[in-house]
Amino acid sequence: MRYILFVGHGSRDEDGNEEVRTFVRGLVKKKNYLHSEVCFLEFGKPDIITGIENCVVKGASEIIVIPIILLPAGHSKIHIPLAIDQGKLKYPNVKFYYGTPVGTDLAILEILNQRMENIWNEPSNGIRPALKETSVLLLGRGSSDADANSTLVRIARLFWEHQQEFQMVETAFMGITQPLMKEGLDRCRLLGAKHIVILPYFLFTGILIERMKKYTEDYAKEYPEIKIQLADYFGFHPLLEEIVARRIKEAIAGQSQLNCDLCKYRIDAENNHHHHHHEHTHSHTHTH
Repeated sequence: MRYILFVGHGSRDEDGNEEVRTFVRGLVKKKNYLHSEVCFLEFGKPDIITGIENCVVKGASEIIVIPIILLPAGHSKIHIPLAIDQGKLKYPNVKFYYGTPVGTDLAILEILNQRMENIWNEPSNGIRPALKETSVLLLGRGSSDADANSTLVRIARLFWEHQQEFQMVETAFMGITQPLMKEGLDRCRLLGAKHIVILPYFLFTGILIERMKKYTEDYAKEYPEIKIQLADYFGFHPLLEEIVARRIKEAIAGQSQLNCDLCKYRIDAENNHHHHHHEHTHSHTHTH
């Protein structure tokens, strides 16, 4: 029996965890997946070890582990594979498949475009700014993994290429790395933007989304001559269902790939003798 184990990041805000569960329920119903479980890496319950156990207890002989995570970083490269290794040791007769995070996908550009359309369709507080005077600030969580941060920068560039209407599409982060949100807003303002739209690259609501709203309000008060708007966060858009469904197919077919050439964990992996296998193509084997 084949089970799909969906792994969410988890949030201190239970509303965010419920958004993950709701998304999975919709995807399972739409794609007619017969057997599935949801777990979380942190804060939410059950955790991933318990999620694996739940699948096995219910009769799983194969488990497809799918991270519902936007960008590749430590969770997808270390924590989930480590849990899979533990599952393999505990359940040697169960076969594991591992999918990749959402990463870069053309459907992402359409989701971002629709978030922008929602901004354009809001009741206007005045004259709508020209697109050429509008800057978009794509705002991520921020990671210690350069691969994750550079993926967001790449998505920002692709979004600008896809549109080629906005003055610019900048990137910034809520923490851990730079530029931070204020620095990103400053850059847009100093380069002449009359209108700035902050586009949060977050899957679910939570503390950081609330903090983002406060930063936006404060910055707008400091620079009242600039129209500043906060778009809806990336969220669990219907097109995301199609991306995740593709990640499931890739995992089963053994076609999931991580960007190992830029992985900060590569050296440690090559120097460690205890190897695990993600069940997808690598130029090297990560070891954690």
